[in-house]
Amino acid sequence: MKIHPLITSSDKLAALCERLSRAQFVAVDTEFMRENTYWPELCLVQVADENEAAAIDPLAEGLDMTPLLDLLTDNEDVLKVFHAGGQDVEIVFNATGRTPHPIFDTQIAMMAISQSEQIGYSNLVESWLGKTIDKGARFTDWSRRPLTERQIEYAIGDVTYLADVFPRILKKLVKTGRGEWLDAEMEKLADPDNYRNDPTAAWMRIKAAGRNPAMLGRLKALAQWREMEAQDKNIPRGRIVRDETLADIASHPPKEQADLAKVRGLSQGWKDNEIGRRLMDTLAAARPLGDNELPPRSARGAPLGKEGALVADLLKLLLKIRAREIDVAARLLARSDELEQLAAGVRKGLPMLEGWRYEQFGHDALDLVEGKLAFGVVGGKLKMTHVDDVEGAAANTA
Repeated sequence: MKIHPLITSSDKLAALCERLSRAQFVAVDTEFMRENTYWPELCLVQVADENEAAAIDPLAEGLDMTPLLDLLTDNEDVLKVFHAGGQDVEIVFNATGRTPHPIFDTQIAMMAISQSEQIGYSNLVESWLGKTIDKGARFTDWSRRPLTERQIEYAIGDVTYLADVFPRILKKLVKTGRGEWLDAEMEKLADPDNYRNDPTAAWMRIKAAGRNPAMLGRLKALAQWREMEAQDKNIPRGRIVRDETLADIASHPPKEQADLAKVRGLSQGWKDNEIGRRLMDTLAAARPLGDNELPPRSARGAPLGKEGALVADLLKLLLKIRAREIDVAARLLARSDELEQLAAGVRKGLPMLEGWRYEQFGHDALDLVEGKLAFGVVGGKLKMTHVDDVEGAAANTA
């Protein structure tokens, strides 16, 4: 594979993208910094196909990134391959308002052909290629210039190995016939709605006890205020106010600004500074959530009860057994909250009761909650057995 020197000119980038536009796939990775900013700062982009690889410096003066961004978001003939690509896709979306498509994520793909829930890139490369990645440059400051040869070599390695691993994973997916299992997962990764920044919905990411409309109304207003403050200053939202402090203020709102000095997580300065005043103004303007805005009760867990909790535990055991039997990540078959909802009596809207998930696991899960499935130990291993099969075998031997 040909490795290009660091690309810093628009002409060389345009020529590279023109060649890559004829490839079947392009492996993509990014290096970015977001520790001190609200918006992630893109510092490097690495791309590779089967024949060539390059690192592109988006911080290079005068570099026009348009050809690369168009390749990633507009060219439907080229498959874009990532590993754990959520943050990479987010960066592309922030720059363009579009997401890479079509898309393939090797971390997600491994869930369909192994029991790996979230396999790391180093482990992926070692398991498929038998190579060990040098992690020395992993936590480097990618925004500092000039980049060293070691940094560039490390970064390009992320896509050269990925371009080598991807065809092998694809071959195994085809062989096992599990490629279609991943279609919905890949489309979900590429869904632009996952990356739109809506400050009015920021409160939903904050853990807060209870469903009191007034409290949640304050939390919604405060979370939106924090997002706007963080965006305006381009600093991480946690640098404004931490989640737990925001939830505490929403639950026990101070009566006047001076009381902010008593709030755990805020400094004394909040009692008379401008940001403290803006916080108090936000609280004063907050309104209770309407009935249609309240989170559904099921979002905080179905009401199981003691017996339901035991059924949910059995379902989780069944899930582990089934995942082991077919060598697939349990999380790809079903999630814990789905199992709890099934145990509580929910039968509609659960992904595990649809399509291939129903065939591979959902059917047995239903049988278990309906008393048609039992567990047993066969040859020292835990197995699941259909009650009808056991009764039939017993009848035949009688």
